Amino acid sequence: MKKHYDTFIIGHISKDEIVIGGKTECRPGGAVEASSYAAVAGGYRTGVLTKTAQTDRSLLSMFSLLAPADVYFVESGQTTSIRNVYLTPDMERRDCFALGHADPFVVADIPDIESQIFHLAGLIAGDYAYTLLPFLAQKGFLAADMQGFLRTIMRDKTMSLLDWPEKTRLLPYIHFLKTDAAEAEVMTGTADRRLAARRLHEWGAAEVMITHNTEVLVFDGSEYYVWPLKPRNLSGRTGRGDTCFSAYITERLTSPPREALLYAAAMVSLKMETPGPFKGNRTDVENYIDTFYR
Repeated sequence: MKKHYDTFIIGHISKDEIVIGGKTECRPGGAVEASSYAAVAGGYRTGVLTKTAQTDRSLLSMFSLLAPADVYFVESGQTTSIRNVYLTPDMERRDCFALGHADPFVVADIPDIESQIFHLAGLIAGDYAYTLLPFLAQKGFLAADMQGFLRTIMRDKTMSLLDWPEKTRLLPYIHFLKTDAAEAEVMTGTADRRLAARRLHEWGAAEVMITHNTEVLVFDGSEYYVWPLKPRNLSGRTGRGDTCFSAYITERLTSPPREALLYAAAMVSLKMETPGPFKGNRTDVENYIDTFYR
């Protein structure tokens, strides 16, 4: 009997080096970690597919909140590794350097499972073979974070945001699309987040999320939905967008956009107060909504 999930998250673990104020902290992480914690916190059946070098397979222990049978592993020639050097105390500006890049996910990597959502939680352009998008779109709602298509490794190993040349061809396969404000501007040529969301929708994405340090916006083709972020501190800034997107798309399985986005904004606000992935539960998020959003 096939396993069935609410969301199946596909992304690389990253061996991160985080540099703040000249001090370096090394910890494994990545969008796939933050996204899985957010989905499980909401009570959704969650599966994960990831790739690392065989010598780093022990990193799968970060998914301890999932049953081992729900964590799918494919060996890679190397493990993704990124150095993030934060330039400002609010952690809104950073330089990124690629120390390693795992092999891309291809159609043959996908296990024989069913899921309502297939979530591409990428880190670097080249994380996914383009043939994967139409394949997954036939199996469920395809959700994609544009970080995994725009953040490009340059010759000096720095990473820069470059436009996605396949956007008009492949965006129609994406139901849920997420960018941050900078990524949206690179893709659309405008810093106006509402106009950018509309353009991305017109190019084919059904629901577009754009995150910003003050708010999160969703456009579904007929209406804009916006909720502010209300963290009391920024010590857990890393993983903000991944948490927000995963919370939103899973909540959309049972709620309309406005309510799903409120839930996501509250979860990520609470998550931003503590380093690491979100380790609370649905009750914590609902209490946060009652305290700061009602």
